Order: sequence, then C-alpha cells, then structure tokens
Amino acid sequence: MKNTNIESETNAKRLFYGSCFALITTAFSFAIAAGILTELIDELGLSASQGGLITSMWFLGFPISMVIGGLIYHKVGGKAIMQFAFFAHVAGILLLIFSGSYMLLLVANLLIGLGNGCTEAACNPMIADAYEGNKMSRMMNRFHMWFPGGIAIGILLSGLMNHYGILGQNQVWLLLIPALIYAYLFYGQKWPKAKFQEAATLTGNIKAMILNPLFIFIAICMALTAISEFGPNQWVGLILAKSGANPYLVLALTAGLMAVARFFGGSMVAKFDQTGVLLGSAVLATLGLYLFSTQTGSMAYVAAIIFALGIAYFWPNMIGLVATKIPKSGALGMSIIGAIGMLSTSIFQPIIGGWIDADKAAAVAEGYTGDELEVVSGQATMGTMVIFPAILIVLFTVLYFWMHNKKATTETVNA
Repeated sequence: MKNTNIESETNAKRLFYGSCFALITTAFSFAIAAGILTELIDELGLSASQGGLITSMWFLGFPISMVIGGLIYHKVGGKAIMQFAFFAHVAGILLLIFSGSYMLLLVANLLIGLGNGCTEAACNPMIADAYEGNKMSRMMNRFHMWFPGGIAIGILLSGLMNHYGILGQNQVWLLLIPALIYAYLFYGQKWPKAKFQEAATLTGNIKAMILNPLFIFIAICMALTAISEFGPNQWVGLILAKSGANPYLVLALTAGLMAVARFFGGSMVAKFDQTGVLLGSAVLATLGLYLFSTQTGSMAYVAAIIFALGIAYFWPNMIGLVATKIPKSGALGMSIIGAIGMLSTSIFQPIIGGWIDADKAAAVAEGYTGDELEVVSGQATMGTMVIFPAILIVLFTVLYFWMHNKKATTETVNA
C-alpha cells in the first residue's frame, strides 16, 4: 500500500543539500586517495598489489555499512545512520592523516569506507521517499552528480595544494570541510516516511528481492557497472603517468563531465528510459576504455571524454532502477545493490593491481624500459578491463527488451 503521508515539516531541500555534502566527502576521500596512492606506494615501499589492497578497504567498508544501514534504516532512521557516518568519516580522516604504516592505512580506509556506505544507505532511500516520478530520477542523478563533481573539485584543490607544497597526507585535512557542513545541515531534521508500507518492513523488502528475477539480474549488472567505473578511475593516474597525458587532468576531465551529465540525467531518463540510458552508457564506456588502452598523448583526453559520458549514468540509474521497478524492496534493496557494486570493486582492486604487476613483468621480459615500459604495461591492463563494459552491452540489451516487452504486456492487459 502506498503511503502518501510524507512528513510535511521535513525540510527536503536541507536534507538534499546535506546529502550532497556527505557525498562530496565521499568524493574527496576517493580523489585524495587516488592522488596520493602512487606517493604512498613509493614512500612505504609497497607493491601495486598492496596499494590495491589499501584501496580495496575503502570499497570493502562501503558495502558492509550499506547492507547494515539498509537493514536498520526503517528501525533507527536515516538520521542515526548519518551520525555514525560522521563519526566514521572523522575517525578515518584523522587516522589517515597521522598513520605511517601499511596496517594503519588499511584501517583508515576501512573507516572512511564505512562512512561512505552509510551516506548511500541513508540518502538514497531518503531521496526516493521524498520525491515522486521523474523528479525522483532527476534528484537521484543530481545527488549522485556530486560524487564525480566532488572528485573534480578535490583533484583541482589537490593540484593547488601541490603547487604550494602541501603534499601527501597533509591534503587529507580537506575532507573535514564537507563533513562538518553535512553534519550541520542534517542536525535536527526529520526524514520522510517510506512511500510503500511494505517497503518499511524487512519481510516486504526480502520478498520483493528474492522472488523477483529482475532484482537478481540488476545485481549482476551492478557488479560490472561499478568495476567499469571505479576500476579504471582509481588506477588511471598510475597507468597514464608516463603516457604524455596529465593524469590529474584526465581524472578531473572525466569527473567534471560526469557531474555535468548527471545534472541532466533526469531529462535523459525521461527521453530514453533508464534501460536505454544504461545500454548507451555501456557502449560509450567500452569505446572510451578501449581508446585508453590504445592511445597516448592528447588522444587520452578524447578517451576520457567518451569514457566519462559512458560511466556517468551507471550508478544513479542502477539505484534508480531498483527504486522505480522494485519499489517494495525499499531502502534495503537500494543498499544491497549499492553494496554489490562496492563489494565487486573491492574484490577487483587488488586483482587489477596484480594485472598491473604482471603486465609490467611481461613488458620487462620483452625488453621495454623507462617510460615506454610504463605505457605498454599500463595500456595492457586497460585493455583487459575493457571486458567489463563489453559484457554490459550484452546484459543491458537483454534488460532493454525485457523491460519494454514487460511494459507492452502490462499495457495490453490494462487496455
């Protein structure tokens, strides 16, 4: 049964803005971590595989807190979940600043990941409950635009701090600014009730998921969309460092275009539906990643543009697909899908690091040295990662016709 009694006194705009600053905190943690990864690997004498494990902690904490947050969202409320997010963010940030060992870096990234997962677990269902129809899709895309937008801002600020000699872990202080802002914006606010009564019950959530093959299919797709987005983005600096392209500029360009694309995400969904948008995104992501694996110099920026437009709509529309097509799965359904995406990324990060090590060893065996060695081995790894969005082209084609046939059947029955 649909519940139209959304709290009238809920300040939806303030909650939405607070959610955006919480996601900017997540984005800053991603951008700064990517920016200092190479420096930390060199400073601590770590391998790329160990660097991948440090990064994987960021992604591992994410699904843990997302699942737990989804399970307890309607029991404790989004406000309590965001209070824990603030604690985890601040503790992780301070530990990351003052840590000087491999183990402490693992713990710091895990804590930050827990805070990031709580942000998704609390804010996605809040937006789904606070807004209706296409406006919900528009606001979901605009909320998620602050992840790439925050990355672009974080990269630019990181570059500015590099220019003035503020290096490495000292840049992590920057993460406290959006964290303090979102804590202020959420303070004292009431959150909207679930649209469907079944969505507010654990039994209703589970039935909507396990009895629906569409949910299982979306979960498989989510595992691949997440690694297609986060895998290349997390390693592009290390891989492109010697290719003739500025890796920070490539990251900033990718993130900036993603933010702009997500701002207009609601219009794209209204025109092409979520399934059409996802299929087109998979095609562009595959092409962009292929260009990354074959081009150097200025062409890397062209690859970044195509890749950014490809991955921009993955995350918000996968979450939105669950909210619109399987609404009774509630906060838990959205959290499970997001958790699967982050868990997939956590699993693959050290694997990708292993690919980099193996491709570098193979290039050395073939006689490559210096900058040429870095370019050849890096592009080989990018070439391997093309398989992720390529598989999605097939899966989203199936999903497109599945949803359109289902819609046609429903219209025929109701005629």
